[in-house]
Amino acid sequence: MGKIKIYWFHCGRVRVSSKLPYGNGNFVGASGFFTRAADKVWLPVSAMYIDHPKAKVLVDCGWHRDMSPSNTFDRNAQISHMSMLLYMVNQGVVGKGQTIAEQLAKIGVKESDLDYVLLSHLDCDHVSGLKMVSKAKNILVSEPELRSASYWLNRFRYTPSMWAGTQIRPFRFGRTGHGPMDKSYDLLGDGSIELVWTPGHSKGHFATKVTGHGGRYMLYYADAGYGPRSWQQMVLPGLCDDRSQARASLQWVRQESLDEHCVASFANHDLSADPCVIEL
Repeated sequence: MGKIKIYWFHCGRVRVSSKLPYGNGNFVGASGFFTRAADKVWLPVSAMYIDHPKAKVLVDCGWHRDMSPSNTFDRNAQISHMSMLLYMVNQGVVGKGQTIAEQLAKIGVKESDLDYVLLSHLDCDHVSGLKMVSKAKNILVSEPELRSASYWLNRFRYTPSMWAGTQIRPFRFGRTGHGPMDKSYDLLGDGSIELVWTPGHSKGHFATKVTGHGGRYMLYYADAGYGPRSWQQMVLPGLCDDRSQARASLQWVRQESLDEHCVASFANHDLSADPCVIEL
Protein backbone atom coordinates (compact mmCIF):
# COMPACT_ATOMS: atom_id res chain seq x y z
CA MET A 1 0.00 0.00 0.00
CA GLY A 2 1.25 3.48 -0.86
CA LYS A 3 1.39 6.47 1.44
CA ILE A 4 -1.72 7.91 3.05
CA LYS A 5 -1.92 11.69 3.10
CA ILE A 6 -4.22 13.39 5.60
CA TYR A 7 -5.26 17.03 5.30
CA TRP A 8 -6.55 18.74 8.42
CA PHE A 9 -8.74 21.77 7.63
CA HIS A 10 -10.36 24.48 9.69
CA CYS A 11 -13.72 25.28 8.09
CA GLY A 12 -14.65 28.36 10.07
CA ARG A 13 -15.22 28.89 13.78
CA VAL A 14 -17.99 28.37 16.32
CA ARG A 15 -18.78 30.40 19.44
CA VAL A 16 -20.09 28.40 22.38
CA SER A 17 -20.39 28.46 26.13
CA SER A 18 -17.09 27.69 27.83
CA LYS A 19 -18.97 24.87 29.58
CA LEU A 20 -19.57 23.05 26.29
CA PRO A 21 -16.03 21.75 25.71
CA TYR A 22 -15.23 20.97 29.35
CA GLY A 23 -18.58 21.01 31.16
CA ASN A 24 -18.40 17.39 32.35
CA GLY A 25 -22.00 16.67 31.39
CA ASN A 26 -23.42 19.99 32.62
CA PHE A 27 -26.08 20.44 29.94
CA VAL A 28 -27.52 23.70 31.27
CA GLY A 29 -24.13 25.38 31.33
CA ALA A 30 -23.12 23.84 28.00
CA SER A 31 -26.27 25.06 26.25
CA GLY A 32 -25.18 28.67 26.62
CA PHE A 33 -28.79 29.83 27.02
CA PHE A 34 -27.83 31.87 30.08
CA THR A 35 -24.30 32.81 29.01
CA ARG A 36 -23.44 36.30 27.75
CA ALA A 37 -21.75 36.49 24.35
CA ALA A 38 -18.73 38.11 26.03
CA ASP A 39 -18.33 35.01 28.20
CA LYS A 40 -18.40 32.54 25.32
CA VAL A 41 -15.38 31.09 23.51
CA TRP A 42 -14.48 30.73 19.84
CA LEU A 43 -13.32 27.30 18.68
CA PRO A 44 -12.30 25.97 15.26
CA VAL A 45 -14.69 23.85 13.21
CA SER A 46 -12.66 21.18 11.43
CA ALA A 47 -12.80 18.52 8.73
CA MET A 48 -10.37 15.81 7.62
CA TYR A 49 -9.61 14.74 4.05
CA ILE A 50 -7.82 11.41 3.54
CA ASP A 51 -5.99 10.88 0.27
CA HIS A 52 -5.73 7.08 0.43
CA PRO A 53 -4.33 4.83 -2.33
CA LYS A 54 -7.70 3.08 -2.45
CA ALA A 55 -10.11 5.98 -1.95
CA LYS A 56 -10.62 9.70 -1.43
CA VAL A 57 -12.37 10.17 1.90
CA LEU A 58 -13.76 13.24 3.67
CA VAL A 59 -14.71 13.09 7.34
CA ASP A 60 -17.14 15.83 8.44
CA CYS A 61 -17.98 18.94 6.44
CA GLY A 62 -17.76 22.04 8.60
CA TRP A 63 -20.00 25.05 8.00
CA HIS A 64 -21.84 25.79 4.75
CA ARG A 65 -21.28 29.12 3.00
CA ASP A 66 -24.92 29.91 3.82
CA MET A 67 -23.71 30.60 7.37
CA SER A 68 -21.58 33.52 6.16
CA PRO A 69 -22.69 34.60 2.67
CA SER A 70 -20.33 37.60 2.83
CA ASN A 71 -17.54 35.75 4.67
CA THR A 72 -18.44 37.52 7.90
CA PHE A 73 -20.61 36.91 10.96
CA ASP A 74 -24.27 37.04 9.84
CA ARG A 75 -26.94 36.49 12.50
CA ASN A 76 -29.92 36.37 10.15
CA ALA A 77 -28.23 33.96 7.73
CA GLN A 78 -27.39 31.59 10.56
CA ILE A 79 -30.89 31.56 12.00
CA SER A 80 -32.24 30.82 8.52
CA HIS A 81 -29.70 28.01 7.99
CA MET A 82 -30.12 26.39 11.43
CA SER A 83 -32.86 27.67 13.73
CA MET A 84 -33.18 30.29 16.43
CA LEU A 85 -32.67 27.63 19.11
CA LEU A 86 -29.43 26.31 17.60
CA TYR A 87 -28.24 29.87 17.01
CA MET A 88 -28.61 30.48 20.74
CA VAL A 89 -26.38 27.45 21.42
CA ASN A 90 -23.69 28.04 18.80
CA GLN A 91 -22.90 30.92 16.50
CA GLY A 92 -20.56 30.44 13.58
CA VAL A 93 -18.55 32.31 11.01
CA VAL A 94 -16.84 31.12 7.82
CA GLY A 95 -14.12 33.29 6.34
CA LYS A 96 -13.23 33.59 2.68
CA GLY A 97 -11.93 30.32 1.24
CA GLN A 98 -12.74 28.34 4.40
CA THR A 99 -15.68 26.15 3.36
CA ILE A 100 -14.81 22.53 2.74
CA ALA A 101 -15.57 22.87 -0.98
CA GLU A 102 -13.21 25.83 -1.27
CA GLN A 103 -10.45 24.08 0.66
CA LEU A 104 -10.71 20.88 -1.37
CA ALA A 105 -10.59 22.93 -4.56
CA LYS A 106 -7.25 24.39 -3.44
CA ILE A 107 -5.73 20.90 -3.50
CA GLY A 108 -7.43 19.94 -6.77
CA VAL A 109 -10.26 17.79 -5.38
CA LYS A 110 -13.83 18.12 -6.69
CA GLU A 111 -16.85 16.84 -4.79
CA SER A 112 -17.44 14.22 -7.48
CA ASP A 113 -13.91 12.89 -6.84
CA LEU A 114 -14.85 11.86 -3.31
CA ASP A 115 -15.45 8.16 -2.82
CA TYR A 116 -16.79 8.69 0.69
CA VAL A 117 -18.11 11.47 2.87
CA LEU A 118 -18.28 10.23 6.46
CA LEU A 119 -20.25 12.04 9.15
CA SER A 120 -18.92 11.39 12.66
CA HIS A 121 -22.35 12.48 13.93
CA LEU A 122 -25.14 14.79 12.80
CA ASP A 123 -24.68 17.94 14.87
CA CYS A 124 -24.95 21.06 12.72
CA ASP A 125 -21.27 22.08 12.79
CA HIS A 126 -20.31 18.68 11.34
CA VAL A 127 -23.00 18.31 8.69
CA SER A 128 -23.80 21.92 7.70
CA GLY A 129 -21.50 21.83 4.67
CA LEU A 130 -22.70 18.45 3.39
CA LYS A 131 -24.59 19.80 0.39
CA MET A 132 -21.37 21.37 -0.86
CA VAL A 133 -19.96 17.84 -1.32
CA SER A 134 -23.18 15.91 -1.94
CA LYS A 135 -21.98 14.59 -5.33
CA ALA A 136 -19.66 12.21 -3.50
CA LYS A 137 -20.12 8.55 -4.45
CA ASN A 138 -21.07 7.53 -0.90
CA ILE A 139 -22.33 9.54 2.08
CA LEU A 140 -22.30 7.50 5.28
CA VAL A 141 -23.43 7.97 8.86
CA SER A 142 -23.82 5.30 11.51
CA GLU A 143 -27.18 3.57 11.79
CA PRO A 144 -27.71 4.46 15.48
CA GLU A 145 -26.95 8.14 14.74
CA LEU A 146 -29.39 8.40 11.86
CA ARG A 147 -32.05 6.60 13.87
CA SER A 148 -31.47 8.85 16.87
CA ALA A 149 -31.82 11.97 14.72
CA SER A 150 -35.42 10.96 13.98
CA TYR A 151 -36.44 10.81 17.67
CA TRP A 152 -38.85 13.58 18.59
CA LEU A 153 -36.71 14.47 21.62
CA ASN A 154 -33.83 15.31 19.27
CA ARG A 155 -35.79 17.51 16.91
CA PHE A 156 -34.24 20.60 18.52
CA ARG A 157 -30.68 19.24 18.40
CA TYR A 158 -30.52 18.16 14.77
CA THR A 159 -31.36 19.95 11.50
CA PRO A 160 -32.50 17.29 8.99
CA SER A 161 -32.72 19.88 6.20
CA MET A 162 -28.91 19.84 6.16
CA TRP A 163 -28.90 16.30 4.77
CA ALA A 164 -32.36 16.18 3.16
CA GLY A 165 -32.17 15.39 -0.56
CA THR A 166 -28.70 13.85 -0.33
CA GLN A 167 -27.92 10.15 -0.83
CA ILE A 168 -27.00 9.69 2.83
CA ARG A 169 -27.21 6.11 4.04
CA PRO A 170 -26.45 4.31 7.28
CA PHE A 171 -23.79 1.72 8.02
CA ARG A 172 -23.75 -0.76 10.91
CA PHE A 173 -20.93 -1.27 13.36
CA GLY A 174 -19.70 -4.84 13.62
CA ARG A 175 -18.43 -6.59 16.73
CA THR A 176 -14.69 -6.37 16.09
CA GLY A 177 -13.25 -6.09 19.59
CA HIS A 178 -12.03 -2.58 18.77
CA GLY A 179 -12.99 0.57 20.66
CA PRO A 180 -14.79 1.20 23.96
CA MET A 181 -17.86 -0.76 22.86
CA ASP A 182 -15.91 -3.46 20.98
CA LYS A 183 -17.58 -2.30 17.77
CA SER A 184 -16.28 -0.59 14.66
CA TYR A 185 -16.61 -0.47 10.87
CA ASP A 186 -13.71 -1.25 8.55
CA LEU A 187 -14.35 1.16 5.69
CA LEU A 188 -12.01 -0.30 3.05
CA GLY A 189 -11.73 -3.85 4.39
CA ASP A 190 -8.02 -3.64 5.14
CA GLY A 191 -7.95 -1.98 8.59
CA SER A 192 -6.47 1.27 7.27
CA ILE A 193 -9.57 3.40 7.92
CA GLU A 194 -11.56 2.23 10.90
CA LEU A 195 -14.70 3.95 12.16
CA VAL A 196 -14.77 3.21 15.88
CA TRP A 197 -18.05 3.52 17.76
CA THR A 198 -17.51 6.08 20.52
CA PRO A 199 -21.00 6.91 21.86
CA GLY A 200 -21.73 9.29 24.68
CA HIS A 201 -21.77 12.69 23.03
CA SER A 202 -24.40 11.23 20.71
CA LYS A 203 -25.75 7.73 20.18
CA GLY A 204 -23.98 6.95 16.91
CA HIS A 205 -20.83 9.06 17.27
CA PHE A 206 -17.65 7.51 15.87
CA ALA A 207 -13.94 8.25 15.86
CA THR A 208 -11.82 7.71 12.75
CA LYS A 209 -8.52 5.84 13.06
CA VAL A 210 -6.28 5.99 9.99
CA THR A 211 -3.41 3.50 10.03
CA GLY A 212 -0.42 3.47 7.69
CA HIS A 213 3.00 1.81 7.43
CA GLY A 214 4.41 0.17 10.54
CA GLY A 215 1.14 0.55 12.41
CA ARG A 216 1.54 4.33 12.71
CA TYR A 217 -1.84 6.00 12.96
CA MET A 218 -3.72 9.27 13.23
CA LEU A 219 -6.81 9.44 15.43
CA TYR A 220 -9.67 11.88 14.83
CA TYR A 221 -11.99 11.59 17.81
CA ALA A 222 -14.47 14.27 16.66
CA ASP A 223 -16.52 15.42 19.69
CA ALA A 224 -15.69 12.58 22.07
CA GLY A 225 -13.48 15.30 23.58
CA TYR A 226 -12.46 18.84 22.71
CA GLY A 227 -8.67 18.59 22.89
CA PRO A 228 -5.83 17.03 24.88
CA ARG A 229 -7.19 18.42 28.14
CA SER A 230 -10.27 16.22 27.69
CA TRP A 231 -8.42 12.91 27.79
CA GLN A 232 -5.49 14.04 29.93
CA GLN A 233 -7.78 15.16 32.75
CA MET A 234 -10.77 12.96 31.79
CA VAL A 235 -13.15 15.91 31.49
CA LEU A 236 -16.33 15.07 29.57
CA PRO A 237 -17.96 17.45 27.10
CA GLY A 238 -20.82 19.49 28.50
CA LEU A 239 -23.28 17.89 26.08
CA CYS A 240 -23.55 14.15 26.76
CA ASP A 241 -26.28 11.83 25.55
CA ASP A 242 -24.97 9.22 27.99
CA ARG A 243 -22.30 10.16 30.54
CA SER A 244 -21.25 6.57 31.26
CA GLN A 245 -20.66 5.85 27.57
CA ALA A 246 -18.97 9.23 27.12
CA ARG A 247 -16.53 8.37 29.89
CA ALA A 248 -15.75 4.96 28.38
CA SER A 249 -15.22 6.55 24.96
CA LEU A 250 -12.92 9.22 26.37
CA GLN A 251 -10.93 6.59 28.26
CA TRP A 252 -10.40 4.78 24.95
CA VAL A 253 -9.33 8.05 23.29
CA ARG A 254 -6.80 8.52 26.09
CA GLN A 255 -5.42 5.02 25.61
CA GLU A 256 -5.11 5.44 21.85
CA SER A 257 -3.64 8.94 22.08
CA LEU A 258 -0.87 7.77 24.44
CA ASP A 259 0.08 4.77 22.30
CA GLU A 260 3.59 4.98 20.83
CA HIS A 261 2.22 4.40 17.32
CA CYS A 262 -0.09 7.42 17.48
CA VAL A 263 1.44 10.28 15.45
CA ALA A 264 -1.48 12.69 15.96
CA SER A 265 -4.72 12.77 17.95
CA PHE A 266 -7.18 15.54 17.09
CA ALA A 267 -10.62 16.61 18.24
CA ASN A 268 -12.84 18.54 15.85
CA HIS A 269 -12.79 21.74 17.91
CA ASP A 270 -9.21 21.33 19.06
CA LEU A 271 -7.46 24.69 19.61
CA SER A 272 -4.10 22.90 19.67
CA ALA A 273 -4.58 21.27 16.24
CA ASP A 274 -3.60 23.75 13.53
CA PRO A 275 -4.27 23.05 9.82
CA CYS A 276 -1.63 20.62 8.60
CA VAL A 277 -0.80 17.66 6.37
CA ILE A 278 0.14 14.29 7.88
CA GLU A 279 1.68 11.39 5.95
CA LEU A 280 1.45 7.78 7.11
